[in-house]
Amino acid sequence: MRRRPCRDRKGGAATELRREVVAGHVRSLLGASHLADVASSDRHTVKPWFAGRLDFSPPTPDLAEAGFPLAGGRLDYLDGRAVAALVYRRRGHVINVFVWPDAAAGTSTAPRRMDAAGAARDTGHAVVHWTQDGMAFWAVSDLNAAELADFARLFGAAAQERVPPS
Repeated sequence: MRRRPCRDRKGGAATELRREVVAGHVRSLLGASHLADVASSDRHTVKPWFAGRLDFSPPTPDLAEAGFPLAGGRLDYLDGRAVAALVYRRRGHVINVFVWPDAAAGTSTAPRRMDAAGAARDTGHAVVHWTQDGMAFWAVSDLNAAELADFARLFGAAAQERVPPS
């Protein structure tokens, strides 16, 4: 299956993928049952739940002490494939982090805002994208952009500290 590259030009693949990410986030909020297929604040419950459902294991850092508790996870479908959707909370806000392997993500990139370039019907969601350890990460929420950027930075740092499998 061919993957679209993540480009930053107006109307490009990144803009299309941003729309898909926001739509996935909004869909998850439409019904309480779709927010999480596995509802748990325990990363040792959420991470293994993805085994056998996906061909990769998403990092699931515990960010509760930083004010971003894990709420669960679910499967979603973006960019032509099944992806992990990790659900975090910040006060009354939901943060969805969409994760999948990306062959083009060999070089890690810092989190960066993905503005709604040319999206006339944008819903006002903040979106942050980064790559790390061969994975693509897209975080979306109705949090303000600065808080979502802080979350992405904390998530990336905590994912780096994960213990390698034995």
